[in-house]
Amino acid sequence: MSVSAAFTPTGNTVVINAATSYPPAVQAPSNTGTSMQYRIINASTTVGCFLSFAQSQSTAEANCLVPNVNVSTSVIHVLPNTDEILTFTPSTWFTAITAANSCTLYIVPGEGLYLC
Repeated sequence: MSVSAAFTPTGNTVVINAATSYPPAVQAPSNTGTSMQYRIINASTTVGCFLSFAQSQSTAEANCLVPNVNVSTSVIHVLPNTDEILTFTPSTWFTAITAANSCTLYIVPGEGLYLC
């Protein structure tokens, strides 16, 4: 499937309940094994989070830190109330952490883009 087509799920949705301590990393495998895009939805209207991703559970968890002037790490900031399509390698492991409070992320493996 072309990445210029509408997003099509290829695997099950995984849920991350991010808080000031990261939860165990979860893997978002694709049913087809070819998934490179992931739809990431932050259901919180007020709390953003830092999404950690890696090819192993232990690396995703080790990288899951809130960055600051003294700490640099492989995370992506996910704003509150957002719906993003990001590209990662197939069967990526994810976890997330917040600077304060908590939020819920939904991650769906698939192919394509979010078209409005």
